[in-house]
Amino acid sequence: MALSQEESALINQLSMRHDQEIPELELLDRYYEGTQPLSYMHPEIYREVADRIKPVIVFWPQLVVGSREERLDIEGFRMPGDEAADKELWRIWQANDMVEGSSMAHVDSLVMRRSYVCVGTNEDDPATPLITVESPLELYADIDPRTRKIRAALRRVNDVDPSGAIGGRAATLYLPNETIWCEWDGGWKETARDVHGVGEVLVTPLVNRQRLRGATRTPRNLAVERLGRSELDPIIPLSDAVCKLATDMMVSAEFVAIPLRALFGVGPDAFQDEQGNPMSALKAMLGRMLTIPDEDVKAFEFAAAQLANFGAGIRELAQMVSAVGALPPDYLGYSSNNPASAEAGRVAETRLIKRCERIIEARKPNWRRVQRHVMRLKDGKFDPDLVLLETDFRDPSTPTVAAAADAAVKLYSTQPRPIVPLRQTREDLRYTPGQIERMEAEDDKAAAADPMREIVNQMGAGRIGDQPAPNGGPPAREPVPAGVG
Repeated sequence: MALSQEESALINQLSMRHDQEIPELELLDRYYEGTQPLSYMHPEIYREVADRIKPVIVFWPQLVVGSREERLDIEGFRMPGDEAADKELWRIWQANDMVEGSSMAHVDSLVMRRSYVCVGTNEDDPATPLITVESPLELYADIDPRTRKIRAALRRVNDVDPSGAIGGRAATLYLPNETIWCEWDGGWKETARDVHGVGEVLVTPLVNRQRLRGATRTPRNLAVERLGRSELDPIIPLSDAVCKLATDMMVSAEFVAIPLRALFGVGPDAFQDEQGNPMSALKAMLGRMLTIPDEDVKAFEFAAAQLANFGAGIRELAQMVSAVGALPPDYLGYSSNNPASAEAGRVAETRLIKRCERIIEARKPNWRRVQRHVMRLKDGKFDPDLVLLETDFRDPSTPTVAAAADAAVKLYSTQPRPIVPLRQTREDLRYTPGQIERMEAEDDKAAAADPMREIVNQMGAGRIGDQPAPNGGPPAREPVPAGVG
């Protein structure tokens, strides 16, 4: 089926815009994967040593991104007024393998400025809409500069066989009320169309470090200023420098780290082993047995090169990466001092934790919009309460188990009333929803077996008026519930 003239023109326009930025995104991806070209080395030197020494890649870009992504774990979605996480939203989330998918989306957004989350109709199970995460290398979205909403999006993929040959090309055009699938046959041809009638493009960008406007950008790129910045932007120059130093260190180790010996008055044919067999110059340098039948030969040994200067330079660059990337010194391996306490370790991570909290706050409305699209496709209407949907991220800090348990129990055991309810206490201790449900079932069994104990517990927590404990004493201390402490 042929596309309309407007749809074909829109695909061409989005394709051209996407093609303009793909080289930049691919370069950022290569730095993360450690396949970037080596900088600062003269081409003549590189050609001389390329077949003997491979470039040494120090994976600092991957370390910087990983230190942030490891702290961006989604644990559930909570509807307004609900004490527990929404089971239906979490069921759909799990059905689409989004625990792993969200992690990949966060990595790509940190590396390549943004990633995308798409929602679509599930023909096999309408009650479980499809959620997929997409790379900015394959998907491009046109954002309205006035409303900040996506006007259209295009995803292009190539079917590549194991030999590397492209077997086919496919595209998906996302519009406010429909999604169109196409394939290339001398031109884009429509293969299927989903008229969902949502009124919004079912694509949500996860934008990293969004800016209002970049004064240093060219006019061609001003339209995509709101499409983010990579976490690697300040790290790449330092990464280039350390890879250069590390590679130079290996070149020095190859050529001048071994003491160079000079023999005056002898030709290369004079090198013989103990059996009188000729030896190469290199083998003679490295071997123990050397016989030179000439009394006039004079030997001289040059001092070996010291590699310590390279190590000092790498440590200096590591300190710069620590400052720019908000990483504790021990993450980069140049500080081996153990912190005096768990709190001292947390202080070293303060800037990293704050960076992750900023990222989390920026991601929450993105994932809320995704869930609004999911429920719209599932129920056929927008739920106004979903505007207040909460995305539960795990605490990006790294408290010890003992410290977390102590804080949670203290908040629950305050008198005359607990600051937080029991379920929230268990969630703070990072029990899963399934574990919490089993604990609550055990609580119900214990209350049914011993009703008086439950009454005493309620009185001790201040939940039955302000009555004193039995025998007229002070309010009883709240016992530690199952699963706490």
